[in-house]
Amino acid sequence: MRVIAVSAYPEHAFSKQNQSIIRLLAGLGVEGDAHCGATVKHRSRVAQNPGQANLRQVHLIHAELFEELEVAGFTLTPGELGENITTRGVELLSLPVGAQLHLGETAVVELTGLRNPCAQIENFQKGLLAAVLGRDGQGNLIRKAGVMGIVRISGSVASGDGIRVVLPPVPHQALERV
Repeated sequence: MRVIAVSAYPEHAFSKQNQSIIRLLAGLGVEGDAHCGATVKHRSRVAQNPGQANLRQVHLIHAELFEELEVAGFTLTPGELGENITTRGVELLSLPVGAQLHLGETAVVELTGLRNPCAQIENFQKGLLAAVLGRDGQGNLIRKAGVMGIVRISGSVASGDGIRVVLPPVPHQALERV
């Protein structure tokens, strides 16, 4: 389980620029990123209630999604879907709320929920919104565009860093859109 890429961008934009290293700040998010802060920074959430807690400080996507999308005809690279951390070997979507990802030497991100893809993803590449959504055997919606989390312990994260997953106590609660 490894970090494949790290990305950040200081302005509100769909994609983020790859960095050699990012610094995660406890209770805030990615230093220098537009979504860094204790309260919500996503524009739609700010419009609803600017004082609500920022449960979307860090966006993580599994690199395996890019490979799945490539088979469907899409070409994507880390950071283009707005994620801060691209992982490999971690089944992010199957982890429960409260799972902690230990990244690099000291950083810890606690998962809060699933990314809910919006129209911006469709504007980025036509057909991509449908490609990152699916249905399970019971017809339930599956969101594949990554997970969101909050920074519990500060630290630096770089491409190549290891990832260790620590599950919360049972019973586990499945990730839902946040």
